[in-house]
Amino acid sequence: MPTLSAFGHSSSLQELGHQQPAHLALKDTKNTAGRTKLSEQMDDCHQYTNRSCEECLKNVTCLWCASSRRCMEYPVRRILPPADLCELRSARWGVCWVNFEALIIAMSVVGGTLLIMLGVCCCCCCCKKKSKKPDKDDERAAREREKRRVRQEERRAEMKSRHDEIRRKYGLFKEENPYAKFEN
Repeated sequence: MPTLSAFGHSSSLQELGHQQPAHLALKDTKNTAGRTKLSEQMDDCHQYTNRSCEECLKNVTCLWCASSRRCMEYPVRRILPPADLCELRSARWGVCWVNFEALIIAMSVVGGTLLIMLGVCCCCCCCKKKSKKPDKDDERAAREREKRRVRQEERRAEMKSRHDEIRRKYGLFKEENPYAKFEN
C-alpha cells in the first residue's frame, strides 16, 4: 500500500526495494520493545541470585532477599514487598545494611517524633499568643476592679469629711497638739 513520505512522495519503500529506516521500525514495535526491556531488567535482577547483596542492589529495580539469597525485581505496584515474595526482615532495597522491618520502625519513630514536636510547637505558639494578648474577660474584670477601687476611695473620703464635720460640730475634733515635739 503506498504511503505518503515526509517529502510528499507517494510510494512505498518496499515497492522501491528499500528497507524501512530503523527509527520507523522502532515506532511500530513500541509495545513489544517496552515489554522486552522490562523482561531484560527482570532477567538482570534474576542473574544476581545466589551472588552478593551488593551486586544485586547495583540495579535500583532489584530487591535482595537475604533469607533465600535471591535477587528479584522490586514489586513497584506495592509499597512493601509481599510476604510470599520475601519476609520484611530479610528484604533489602537500596542498601544491604537496612531491612524493611527496621526501616518501617525507624520511619514510624521519626514520623511520630515529628508529629509530637509539631503538636508541642503549635500548643506553645497558641499559649504565647494568649498570654501576650489579654482576654476580653480579663480586660473587663480589670476595668471593674479599678472602678470599684476608685468608688471605694471616694466613699472613704466622703465618710471622713462627714465624720470630721460631726466632730467639729460637737467639739470632738482632734486638733493637733500645739505642744507636741517637732521632729525633723
